Parts: sequence; C-alpha cells; structure tokens
Amino acid sequence: MSRHSTAREASRLERRLEALNDALGLAAGALPEETLEEACHVIDRAGSRRSLSAEHTVVGFFGATGSGKSSLFNAVSGAEIATAAARRPTTSEPLAGIWGADGSEPLLDWLDVRNRHHAAPVAGFADEGTGLILLDLPDFDSTRAANREIVQRMVGLVDVLVWVLDPQKYADAAVHNDFLAPLATHGAVTLVVLNQIDRLPDHEVRPVLESLQGILARDGLGKVQVLGASAVAGTGVDKVRAAIRSVAVQRQALSQRLAADVTRAAARVEEASGAGEPAGIKPASRARLTQELAIAANVPLVVDAVVRSYRQEAARRTGWPVTRWLVRFRPDPLRRLNLRRDGARPELNRTSLPPAGAPERARTDAAVREFADAASDGAPGPWRAVLRGAAREGREQLPDALDQAIASTDLKAGRKSWWWTVFNVIQWLALLTALGGFAWLGVLAALGYLQLPVPAVPIVEGWPVPTVMIAGGALLGVVLAVAAKFIAGAAARARGAAARRRLKTAVESVADRLIVDPVEAELGRLRSFRRALTEAGRQGN
Repeated sequence: MSRHSTAREASRLERRLEALNDALGLAAGALPEETLEEACHVIDRAGSRRSLSAEHTVVGFFGATGSGKSSLFNAVSGAEIATAAARRPTTSEPLAGIWGADGSEPLLDWLDVRNRHHAAPVAGFADEGTGLILLDLPDFDSTRAANREIVQRMVGLVDVLVWVLDPQKYADAAVHNDFLAPLATHGAVTLVVLNQIDRLPDHEVRPVLESLQGILARDGLGKVQVLGASAVAGTGVDKVRAAIRSVAVQRQALSQRLAADVTRAAARVEEASGAGEPAGIKPASRARLTQELAIAANVPLVVDAVVRSYRQEAARRTGWPVTRWLVRFRPDPLRRLNLRRDGARPELNRTSLPPAGAPERARTDAAVREFADAASDGAPGPWRAVLRGAAREGREQLPDALDQAIASTDLKAGRKSWWWTVFNVIQWLALLTALGGFAWLGVLAALGYLQLPVPAVPIVEGWPVPTVMIAGGALLGVVLAVAAKFIAGAAARARGAAARRRLKTAVESVADRLIVDPVEAELGRLRSFRRALTEAGRQGN
C-alpha cells in the first residue's frame, strides 16, 4: 500500500475517532454509562496503539484446547517457538515471535507480552524488514480464568485475528457466540484456519470447509478468508503464511482493525440510542404552552384590570365635572394588583396577584408535560426521557419568573388618550356656560330684589339666553359623559387587547427561556449526536 493511501486511511480514521468522541460527549447523561465507557475504551485503545509502531503488524493466534494452535504457530514461524514456551515457568502467558525488532519493544510492553522470541527469517514469509509479530495465546476455553482474561484482552488489542479451529469443534457455540459473531465488523482483519485437516478423509475436507463458511456467514463473517491446514503434515501452511504476509506488507491492518473497532463501537452506541425521529417543537404546541401558562399566570385577570382601569381613568378625566370627583374614591384596579407603580424599576417589580395554588400548579405542570410529550413524540426512549427532563427542569422557576414578567410588562397604564383632553375642555366649557347662565339669572334676580332697573334678557326662539345657557351646558355635559362612556369602553377593550398581546409576549419569553429553549437545545444535541455517530460509523470515503 502506498504512503499516500496509508496517510489517507490514517486521516479518515482520525476523523472517525474524533466523530465518535464527539458523539460520546453529546450522549453523556442520555445513554447508559456502560455503553459510553466501552466506546471510550475503544478511543483510548486506538490512541495508545496509534502512538506505537505503525511498522509492525501484530497477529494473534486464537484457538480452543486441542485445536493445534501452538503447532500451527510453530509451523508458520518455521521454528519450535511454542515448544520453548512450554518450558517457561508458566504457560498462561502469551509468546511473541518477532521479525523486525526495532520499535517492537514499546508495542510489546503495551500488549504486556513479556516472553519474546526474535525469530529467524523465513524465506517468502518474514524477515527483519517485514515488521511482523506473531502471538501464541492461551486457549480461550481454558479452565483458568486468568487465561480467558488474557484472550479477551488480546482480542481487543491485536491487529489481526487468526482463529484456529479443528474438525471436531469448528461449530462450537462458545467460539462463535462469544468471539466470532461479536466481531462481525472485523472481517477485514480476521483469518479462520481449519487445522488438522489431515485427520479428515480427503472427500470430507471440502464439505467441512463449506460448512464452516456457512456458519461464519451466519455470524456475519461471510467474506472472511477460510483456509484448511495441517500443522503436522504441513498442508496449507504456505497459504496461511501468504495470507499473513499479505496483510503485514500492506501496513493496512492497524487502520483496518481500529476502523472496525470504531464501527462496532458506533453500532453499539446507536443501538443503545435507538431509532426514531422526534417530532420537534411545532408552532402550535409552543402557542398552546404560552396560552396555558398565560392563564395559569392570571393574564386574563390583569387584562380585565387594564380595561377597568382605563374606563375609570377615562371617567375621571371626561365625566361631568360636577360628579366626576366621586370616581377618585374608587381604587384603581391596576394599583390593587401592584401593576401601576410610577417610577419603579421593572426588574424589581412584583405583583399582588393571587399566588399560584394547586389548580394553577396543576395547569402549569400539565402544559409543560403536554409540550414535552409533543416535542419528544417519536424520539428514541433514552432521548425522550432527556427531552422531557429538559422541559421539567425549569418548571419550578415558572411561577416567580411569570410573576416578574407580568410585573415588568409595560401595560401603558399611564398613557393618556388624546380625546380625553378634547372632552375635558368641552366639559368645562359646558359647565362654565351653565354656571354663566346661573350667574346671569342670579344678577337679574338680585337687581329685581333690590328694585333696581332690570335690563331686558335676550330671547332665542322664545327662550331666555341664561336659561338656554343653563340647559345647554347641563345637557351637553350629560351627553358628553354618556358618549365618553361608550368611547372609553371601546378604547378600553383595545387597550386590553394590546395589553394581552404584550403580556403573552412576556409569558412566551419566559416559556422560551425556561421550557422551549432547553428542549430545543436537547433536540439540537440529538441532531449533533446523530451526525457525529453517522460520521463515526462511515466506512467509505
């Protein structure tokens, strides 16, 4: 494989590892810790392996008791390395056959392989320039727990896995269910050898190999290379050597192994995450949430107070001056709710609205729950819980936040209407006219009482002008007062509608901050998680 291709594979692997790491960070708190930790171990192992020699390919020989694994290891190595291993103080440790010692020591230290044998060159197979490490490992079905632990650890560390099976136990469920099937993504770095074929009649070799291939296909390893060999007779050993050498000289096994690990980890994380697409936040559900929170926060009560306050203020400013002063004795509805405090800082305001009782809290909880259910509908189970939790997280802050939002809303309560001044001026002119008529008649009465000459009073359509002034002024004042009442009613409803819109905007802002935005953030986290996981699981370019 060319250096350019190797660099490209390494770059692709780096992107996938970064994507997997991003996905795990985004999934924290949503998916089971066990699943995330397992994937984190994959990233850690990949980082450790990539920091070591890329010029060496580590090939592990795995097999059950009696499979002839060590004999095949010796036959491939061209020396009795495993026989030397039998004379070690313990047989539970892996043994390494090394071709290319330079740079292998740190790698073998990481693998925790202490028994190392610098093998002699084997023509057509390996020499010092090959960079090949063969590992003879304990039996995976050993009765010793320590041996099984070594095998489990090495399955996750070596670059290439050579599974040595025998004709008697090649279909054993232990190897297929515990090892081969879980490593279905690792077909590119897996080689299966049916050893001891010399024990089979010639006419049974092919059917047995085909049977083994069928079982491997069911395990998800249908494309894995399957070779027949006999370590004793030497049959097929050259093919095993050729397959191993092909992998070693290409210098691609390391990237392929780590890529397969990432693929497997991404698949397990995806499985834990589950399938499904959340409905997300719809305008209708958001509007419904705002509406319910507005009712729970007594917005209708505030709007009614705005309407009544405007009518009261309009009556005080445009009513008949003779009786309008009585309005002053009626308390302002907005002041009673502490919503009309001139000069107060809005952020420090608090209302005197009735505190949220059980019905209001139940209504708030129901609204939040309904919104969360609608937004999380269709989402995978773990993420549905996350979305609902995000919505509930700000629920306890809602009553105080809503009260402050209402208190801080400018209800335009102090804004005067232009028509008040017009009506007020006309009312006072009408009153002054009536008073002028009374004064005129009073002067005439006084002159008559004092028996002084009484000037003639102008007549309009048979009515004395003073009388017309009194009647006209009083009548105009009453008409203006009645007209102002109707105009104030319409203007008050408009003022109430405007206040309702502003209050709903304030409530909507609180709902967004405490409920909608956290849910939207979690939806965004889910989308980012899926993009990262897709990138991590992508095996092509």
